[in-house]
Amino acid sequence: MSIRRKALEALSQIIDGGAYANLCLKKAEEGLDERDAKWISAAVYSALDNLMMIDLIIACHAKGKLDKTIRNILRLGVCQARYMLVPESAACNESVKLAKEVGKGALSGYVNGVMRSICRSKDAIELPHDPVERLSIEHSWPKWLVEELCQNYGIEEAEAIISSKEHGFCIRAQWPYSDKELEGELTKRSIGFRRGGIDDNAFYLESGFDVTKEPLFAEGKLTVQSESAMLICRIMEPKADMKILDACCAPGGKTAYMASLAKNMCDITGFELHEHRKELTEKTLSRLNVTRAKLYTKNSAEYDAGFEKAFDAVLTDVPCSGLGVRGKPDVRYAKTPAIIDELCRIQSGILDTCSRYVKPGGTLVYSTCTVSKKENEDVAKAFLRTHAGFEPCDISAFLPESMRDRASGGMIQLLPNRDNTEGFFIAKFIRRR
Repeated sequence: MSIRRKALEALSQIIDGGAYANLCLKKAEEGLDERDAKWISAAVYSALDNLMMIDLIIACHAKGKLDKTIRNILRLGVCQARYMLVPESAACNESVKLAKEVGKGALSGYVNGVMRSICRSKDAIELPHDPVERLSIEHSWPKWLVEELCQNYGIEEAEAIISSKEHGFCIRAQWPYSDKELEGELTKRSIGFRRGGIDDNAFYLESGFDVTKEPLFAEGKLTVQSESAMLICRIMEPKADMKILDACCAPGGKTAYMASLAKNMCDITGFELHEHRKELTEKTLSRLNVTRAKLYTKNSAEYDAGFEKAFDAVLTDVPCSGLGVRGKPDVRYAKTPAIIDELCRIQSGILDTCSRYVKPGGTLVYSTCTVSKKENEDVAKAFLRTHAGFEPCDISAFLPESMRDRASGGMIQLLPNRDNTEGFFIAKFIRRR
């Protein structure tokens, strides 16, 4: 089976079957060499990231109702010609070959004609004049999401958010390995990097780095984590002898960093709804030499009297829409307003339940990896209105000076276009009684 057919099958499963891109690609790349695996991943993610624009291009040249498979062959072909710098002749020829390979030989001439028409046309595609519709198609974001972002941030900021790209591969050191030791090792190996702008322990690598083959990774001296996730852990202020709850702990990165910041001298309890994810988290914590963490298979929204006022600090890094994370374009297509509303209900339930586990004088942190105001500021403010014993806790001391003017009421919205990291929301509350 050719690599283009593998890419086509993965793309079809994601678009037409609603499958998760990362899982489809993992399966598609099994048994392939690194070069072919990277090509499939790049082709599928590039097609997804530009899907609505690609579909507009196809619609201008292919009339009538398209067979699903033919449509996805054309999507892959246009993606190669327009976004992957594949020579146009090769993109056309490979699309024709792919049609034949998957049993659509009778339509290979049609595929050839559409692809050559697209490649001959050098004119810019005419986009809608309405700014929301234009941004939606140009950046391949669902219209309702663009509309919401424009309402919350304004058109210019919304466009900057949705057009921002990934900010690089970020790793950090895990105690007792230090950032100085990691910097020295990278320098010794001539691996280019830049230090983080939010956390000094963040290293953005400028060249390839396969963590699965890295001894320092296997030894638990480093791990992959975004700066936004690292900031959440800093804001938790983990210290020796503290009792901390990580209420939605999988896959374990934040649990591990909190343990690292406290030099393995705090006690961390973790909740995870699914047993298999709990087991994966335990493996991660074991690799990272976290010695004082105990995990439970538990629904964080269901109250457990055994944990009433048991913790000095509670982290609720809740399930969310994931709209602040780059590199996962399939996520935005799978969301609907109804899904966002249901997520808000779940988020509020987890926050409400876990607030009961905070000791008087203790702190509660609420976080998401999204830029959705409904899931972020609205949930946090609703919590404060209904929980008189809690009040905002100042977080400005944990932020770079350039971000402090945006921190208000114990809350900060990180934006990918401003902060060179993922779009996270963080709110911190202190329990007074």
